Amino acid sequence: MKVLVGAVAAVIGIVLLAFLGVVVLIADDDASATEMSDGGGGLQGVPEEFRKWILKADADCKEPGMTPALLAAQLYQESKFKTSREEATSSVGAQGPAQFMPGTWATWGRDSDGNGEVSPWDIGDAVIAQGRMMCSLMKSAKNSGYPGGVQSLALAGYNAGWGRVQEFGGVPPESFAKGETFNYVKLILSTMDRFKGPGLLTVSGSGAGADALRKASTRMGTPYAYGGGGPGGASTGFCDGTNGYSGGRCAASKTVGFDCSSLVQYAYWPKLKLPRTADAQYGATSDRPVSRSDLKPGDLLFWAHGGSGFIYHVAMYAGDGNVLHAPRTGRHVEVAPLTSAMPQGDYVGATRP
Repeated sequence: MKVLVGAVAAVIGIVLLAFLGVVVLIADDDASATEMSDGGGGLQGVPEEFRKWILKADADCKEPGMTPALLAAQLYQESKFKTSREEATSSVGAQGPAQFMPGTWATWGRDSDGNGEVSPWDIGDAVIAQGRMMCSLMKSAKNSGYPGGVQSLALAGYNAGWGRVQEFGGVPPESFAKGETFNYVKLILSTMDRFKGPGLLTVSGSGAGADALRKASTRMGTPYAYGGGGPGGASTGFCDGTNGYSGGRCAASKTVGFDCSSLVQYAYWPKLKLPRTADAQYGATSDRPVSRSDLKPGDLLFWAHGGSGFIYHVAMYAGDGNVLHAPRTGRHVEVAPLTSAMPQGDYVGATRP
C-alpha cells in the first residue's frame, strides 16, 4: 500500500537522502554504444526498453523545459540505465533506474506500465515517476523567479530537494555538499546533446501507407545493420562476406538496427506481413505499380543496378519528394531526397502495398 506524504516540499526533501553522498559523476561514452537504440522524437542513444517511456514522460509534461534528452541524460547520471537490484541500489537505499527513496516513491510512483505492480524497478513506472516529479519541479522553478533556468533548478531540486533551492535562491553553490548538486546539474546539462536525436517525421493522412510511415518514422536515427531488424523491431545483423562491414570489420553483428527491407517489414507489420528482403517485397507488390507523379506516403520505392534485375534497395515515400529509408552500413534511418537517396539510374519504380 502506498504511504502518501502530504507536503510536496517534505517529499522532495527526502530526495536529498537518496542522492547526497552517492552521486557518481559519469563522463564516459557508453551512451553511444551500439547496443543503444536510436530513433526519432528528439531522442537517441538510449536502451530500447527505456525509449518509449522517456518519450511518454516527455509528452505527459507540458512544461517547455522538459525534453526527452534531459530525462535520458538524468537517467544515465542516476543509474547508467541499470535496472538490476545489485547495480541500481545506492548505499543509502535509493532504488531503480531513477533512484527513488521509498518515501519519495510513495508519492510519485504509479503503475504506469499496467502490470499490476507499482515498483521503482519497473522501467515504465520509474521513468514516468521521474518525469512527473521533474515536471512538478519545473513548475516550481518557473514560478520561483530564481536565476539559472528551469532545467537547472529542477535538476537541483531532484537531487538536493526543493528546500535547498529555496535556501540558496537557485542551484546550490559548489561549496554545498562538496559540489555534488552543483556538478550533478552541470554534468547532466553538458551531456544532453548526446541524447538529442532527430525529430519525428510529420505524416498527414490516414490509411495503411500513412500509418506504416508514421511507425517507421519513430525509428529515425536507428543505425543501419545489414541483416538486422524485423517485425519486432531492431536487432543485430550479420556479415555475408560482402555486406555489413566497416573498416574491414563486421559492424553488423555488433550493431542493433535495421536494414532497408526490415525497416519496411517492421513498418507494415502486422497489418500487412511483407516478406523480408527488398527483392521479395518488390515481387509481392509489383502488381500494384505507382507512377512517380502519383506517389503517396508509405508507397515503396525500389532500386536495382542499372534499373533492372535484382532489387538491392527499398525505401518508403515520405512526401514532398523525400523518402524514409535505412541506406547502408555506417548510416542510420533517415529522410533523404528521392533524387539522391540512391543512384537515379538504378531506380526501378514504386508500388503501393
